[in-house]
Amino acid sequence: MTTPQKNDHRNSRPALLFINRSYWPDVEATGQLLTELCEDLAGVFDVTVICGAARQVVDAVPENAERFREHRGVKIRRVRHTQFSKTSFIGRITNMLTFQMAATHSALTARRADVVIVETDPPFLCILGRVLQVMRKSRLICYLQDIYPDVAIALGKLNSGLITRFLRWIFFGVYRQSDAVIVLSRDMKELLADSGVRAEHIHVIPNWIDTDLVKPVKQANPFRQKHNLTDKFVVMYSGNLGLSQNLDMVLEAAYQLRESEQIQFMFVGDGADRNRLEQIAGRRQLTNVVFVGYQPKVDLGQSLSAADVHLVVLQPQIRRLLMPSKIYGVFASGTAAIVIGRPDCELAQIVRQNDLGQVVVNDDPGQLARTILQMADSSQTLTRQGINAREYAMEFCTRSASVERMRFLCRELLSNSFPRKRLIVDSELSNTNKTCA
Repeated sequence: MTTPQKNDHRNSRPALLFINRSYWPDVEATGQLLTELCEDLAGVFDVTVICGAARQVVDAVPENAERFREHRGVKIRRVRHTQFSKTSFIGRITNMLTFQMAATHSALTARRADVVIVETDPPFLCILGRVLQVMRKSRLICYLQDIYPDVAIALGKLNSGLITRFLRWIFFGVYRQSDAVIVLSRDMKELLADSGVRAEHIHVIPNWIDTDLVKPVKQANPFRQKHNLTDKFVVMYSGNLGLSQNLDMVLEAAYQLRESEQIQFMFVGDGADRNRLEQIAGRRQLTNVVFVGYQPKVDLGQSLSAADVHLVVLQPQIRRLLMPSKIYGVFASGTAAIVIGRPDCELAQIVRQNDLGQVVVNDDPGQLARTILQMADSSQTLTRQGINAREYAMEFCTRSASVERMRFLCRELLSNSFPRKRLIVDSELSNTNKTCA
């Protein structure tokens, strides 16, 4: 007599496999976004994630969270890998390679997925995605938070040469062979199309912010009260303090404004460059600069809303290679932004054309200081831009809209009509005024 098997409805649903080093309970931006995406898709698909150990954890989580095999409907296959300091180049490469090897073993021993979605942490994951596409006959989506190896070359982390040309040949070859490529902006889409990736296979699905979680808290803000900011004009940079942000310009502007007692600069977050930045601020006796660590996700609305203006840095050499994810939280908090970048980049156009803040060119701390002073004396303008920012976030930067585009794309990849008809998941995002950053 055979024992009837339990009818697990998940086994009858299409299976999605996401691969990325960062995932819950990690607070890194890519990990938080991927966690929200997977949890929302778990209602329709059988979702599995291959991920690594968390680097930064600030939210209250169960003590055994690292051993969880399932969380909020998502199956988790957490692999072991090295965790050397990100300040060491050799350590970073070792971390990437050990995770890549562990993720490869886990993916090849996991149940076959109908669709494999690989992100860029580490960038070699696209190669694993191609292996699974060929060996397992899975659909492949390359989900590019950054475009490698171009971004590493642009930031000086890799020298342009034979090795990087070989990596670009490999990576872009995978992008061309994938069933779909997701990017965050039109700038990124144009770069891929210029490099031979078919435009109809490239889909702009911007990152997002939970607009229910992050709301404007401009009155009696607990974060401002905690850090004695009640009578200050707060200029905030919130996010990763990494080597690629080039925040020395911000410290130079702070130095130029050191006599303006009303203005307070705040760096909220952590990263490989934080110690160096703190040392510079200490040596220059910048009492108008304060560093605070990552904030719990539940308090993100309060910390972001505590700013009178937010700084968002986009270096010119990387404007077509990524889109700063912090901008979504800035908009949702109802706060004006100062974009430090080229005036013709997509992010600058969005801010300028929708009256969401100001744009300052790179490497001009004097202009940044003058812009901050001007904004500090323009309360009505700041209020208007903050209202515009919140409205923009509610219309174009919601979690539900981006998740629905991903859900639609996965369904289309699995439908019999693919690839005979072109997928339209961009919306088409043809108007800068109607585009989320």
